[in-house]
Amino acid sequence: MDTLVPIAIWIAAVILGLGLLGMLLFGVKSIINGKINLVTGAIILVPVILLLILGLILGDWAIAGVWTLVTMFALATTGLLVSGIRGLFNN
Repeated sequence: MDTLVPIAIWIAAVILGLGLLGMLLFGVKSIINGKINLVTGAIILVPVILLLILGLILGDWAIAGVWTLVTMFALATTGLLVSGIRGLFNN
C-alpha cells in the first residue's frame, strides 16, 4: 500500500499537467483566432505571475500558494466593492 501513494501522486500530477497544457494550447489558439482579448488573457495570468513571484521570494511554494489565494480573494473582494459603489452612484 505504501508504494501506491507515490504512484497515485505522480498520476494526479501528470493529469493536472496535461490539463494545464491543454488549457494553454487552446488559450493560445483562441488568442490567435481573435476570440479572446489580450487584456483578458493578461488578467488570467495575474495569479500565475503572483504565485511565481511569491514562490521565488518566500522559497516555500505551499506558503506562496496560500498567500496567492489570500491576495486574489482580496483583489476580487475589492473589485466587487468598487464595482458596487460605482454602480450605486451611476444609477
